[in-house]
Amino acid sequence: MKQIASVLAFSLLAPLLSLAGEPDPSLARTATWMESWPDEDGEVTVREVIGEIWNEAIQVALGDGGAVHLPKRDTPYYLDGPIILQSGQTLSADTAAEIRLKPGCNTCMVRNANVMGFAQREVPTDTDPDQDIHIEGGIWTTLATVGNEVNGNLVGRSSKQAPVFGTHGVILLHNVRRVSVKNVTVRQSKPFAIHLGNVHGFTVEGLKLDRHRRDGVHVNGPASNGIIRGVSGVSHDDAVALNAWEWKNYAPSYGPITDVLIEAVSGAPDGIASANSIRLLPGVKRFDDGAVLACSLENITLRRITDISEFKLYDQPNLELGRERDFSIGVGSLKNIRLEDLVFHRPGKIEVHANVDGLVLQNVTIKHPLADDWHLLGIGPKSQTYRHGGDEDPTRWTEIFSPDLDCTVRNVVVSGVRQSESPEDLPIDSVVRLIEQTQNPDYPTTTPRGGNGKGIWIR
Repeated sequence: MKQIASVLAFSLLAPLLSLAGEPDPSLARTATWMESWPDEDGEVTVREVIGEIWNEAIQVALGDGGAVHLPKRDTPYYLDGPIILQSGQTLSADTAAEIRLKPGCNTCMVRNANVMGFAQREVPTDTDPDQDIHIEGGIWTTLATVGNEVNGNLVGRSSKQAPVFGTHGVILLHNVRRVSVKNVTVRQSKPFAIHLGNVHGFTVEGLKLDRHRRDGVHVNGPASNGIIRGVSGVSHDDAVALNAWEWKNYAPSYGPITDVLIEAVSGAPDGIASANSIRLLPGVKRFDDGAVLACSLENITLRRITDISEFKLYDQPNLELGRERDFSIGVGSLKNIRLEDLVFHRPGKIEVHANVDGLVLQNVTIKHPLADDWHLLGIGPKSQTYRHGGDEDPTRWTEIFSPDLDCTVRNVVVSGVRQSESPEDLPIDSVVRLIEQTQNPDYPTTTPRGGNGKGIWIR
């Protein structure tokens, strides 16, 4: 794996942090607004807030020395838009310093300067990327405080005016080289915690998700030479997502993702509602002008993963905009995918609906009882019916996946899948399930609809 750039990023980070200055409090602007929070019974109440807006103070400190540090304070640092980092700049915060996005901003909280969108074409070779940007520490929140309440911060756009299409992060780094995000907590936020894209040489380490509403680390292609390490906590979407192809409402760019290590990721504690999932999403993008771009994933290693309930390596059209309006033209491709040193204290599954050349599954510990129909690795298409919030009219129901598409998987290696402390590997036929869809003759009386696709395993 080509991880030299990421390692160099961290070797440069320590001296930069030691030179960081603090923002001038006299430049913080006091303002008044309303925020929605839950009361003791969980009901939403609205309260007046008098707070300090710190954007100008932070930007001045960055301009003066290229690095700024936010110390812990008794009250939060509020932002009314993103902090903007130029090449070579560093933003750090005490791990207990809370940074909040003022209600109604609908932007990211920090981003690089030269964010560029390529929603309708392949990313060109030279995009003048920002380089050597580092973010560390802090508790970041867009104030998604309870239930469906997001305090007017539904998306994480790059800016209030003329945002780059598809940007959707609390921390947004797009069109960048040699960047790192380390030891941050993202709390009660609706956008992706960290949204990366058109990124080469990146490290995310020590991300804690605190009652988070969307993906933790979300990477769009093209991307390469990355390390994602130490992701934990509670998120109601994927803890990590490598989306080379993407639903177009969340895609500033598309392209291959290669040479990425994902390690030391853990699901939420037992009994706490959380998605506990990791996604790898390849596909084939067809732009509006008819141009086609293969968006594959290659040389991806996932290791030391604990209690992730679902590994999503499958095709999935756009549920939000409508599958007929946004879909991959055929299943995507995965090559040289390794999953190793996995631990399951509760049932989990690895679901593959992609054309795969090289899939290694090794050193897996199962610490829960096995059901009679248990399988860990499923190869083939999925089918599931979405009822649009419980709608009882079948004419408005939607198929979530792509049950009519075949996929072919070759060069599969399975070893060391064991239950608890057993010295014997579980039989491969109990570990791997080959899926062949059929049409459900009783649909819509029973669901799902099913289909005609199948998984093909070339042994």
